[in-house]
Amino acid sequence: MYVAGGAAVHFYTGERISKDIDAVFSRRIVLPEDLEVFYRDADGASRMLYFDRQYNDTFGLLHEDAQDDSVPLSIEGIDPGILEVRLLSALDLATSKLGRFSIQDRDDIASLARRKLISSAKLRQRAEEALVGYVGDTTRLQGSIELAVRIVADIETRGRNAPRPK
Repeated sequence: MYVAGGAAVHFYTGERISKDIDAVFSRRIVLPEDLEVFYRDADGASRMLYFDRQYNDTFGLLHEDAQDDSVPLSIEGIDPGILEVRLLSALDLATSKLGRFSIQDRDDIASLARRKLISSAKLRQRAEEALVGYVGDTTRLQGSIELAVRIVADIETRGRNAPRPK
């Protein structure tokens, strides 16, 4: 299972809380209908985390080596012999955010940059390599790449305390 989205950002940064798990599998798998967990957060509020069955990584920008370059994640109670859980690398996670590129996606990219998990040069390179395999008009994506690279470069220049993107 390859985890992306807010859940992966949370594992890397601890900044983001996600209500869902965005993930894909390397093989076909039958999932239970009620794949959700209820818990109490640090403030005692009741929360739910669910598996997003609508998530699909084929519509976004993703490097062809993203699964190969993913990072294994050890989760208590999950036997890796049955289910290996992996996170997209921080760089591929940032690249995957460029397709939609909402305010939340920009914040996620900035969060990864503040922790020095990505660099502007590597983000540009990875995104441009991923763009080669993208089908369709890439004009908007090219603009998103330019803006994301500027966000990361600004953080590199100004340090961890750079303001969040608007």
